[in-house]
Amino acid sequence: MATQSQIDYNRIAKAIEYIQKNFKLQPSLEEVAENIHLSPTHFQKMFSDWAGTSPKKFLQFISLEHAKNLLKEEKASLFDTAYETGLSSTSRLHDLFVKIEGMSPAEYKNGGKSLKINFSFSETPFGSVITASTEKGICFMAFENNKNKALGDLQSKFPNASFFESQDDFQQNALSIFDKDWTKLNTIKLHLKGTDFQLKVWESLLKIPMGKLSTYGNLAKKIGSPNASRAVGTAIGSNPVAFLIPCHRVIQSTGNLGGYRWGSDRKQLIIGWESAKVYSENPTLL
Repeated sequence: MATQSQIDYNRIAKAIEYIQKNFKLQPSLEEVAENIHLSPTHFQKMFSDWAGTSPKKFLQFISLEHAKNLLKEEKASLFDTAYETGLSSTSRLHDLFVKIEGMSPAEYKNGGKSLKINFSFSETPFGSVITASTEKGICFMAFENNKNKALGDLQSKFPNASFFESQDDFQQNALSIFDKDWTKLNTIKLHLKGTDFQLKVWESLLKIPMGKLSTYGNLAKKIGSPNASRAVGTAIGSNPVAFLIPCHRVIQSTGNLGGYRWGSDRKQLIIGWESAKVYSENPTLL
């Protein structure tokens, strides 16, 4: 049975889809609310609570024009130090608070036989999520409504590990990143299985500020492999930790969103949600 959080997320996704399809007609708040079977007052409050802004303003954050403008900014700055240090702590949330440690070959030898993995299911602004951790940190996070499928995906990565349904401190700290108040956020530790190249790409994703976007080509240049755009794309696609490693901030050079392991609609809503958060604190940036 869907939770209220999941129901609200689905309604928001449906509302944005309706607004986009009927954008030229400029549908009223009443029309959008009716389409998702809510009163205008209820819809306005639900959307504002979720996004921190109005549906009309939110649409600006997920437009092709806005994405292209962000890519122009990113290309001009090339992530230089002055640019990064000039951003708020909110913008640099992942870079500041998410730390990656690669697993040693011994830790995932024989399908992770030596690993003890805790896992739990939670609700986020972007739907249900499974979060899993070893004794060193988060090893897996994925958006998935079907708990059996979510657990199956986790177990396929470490087929011989021991699994326990339990939410530990690593998971609680990681899940706090979905809260709107990050002032007390502690460092989030990730414990990941990956090649040196994959870990390098995943670490570079942490440096893309919240509310900003990059491309596969620019990311390849950033890690010193300008001809490895395709390999970078493959590494991004194999990211085992949704949201915490922000692969959703990488889009095509045209401004189109491109693919996303957990659904392009969810990618679009995450990008809009993050932009709304950043620009609500820095309205002059829009």
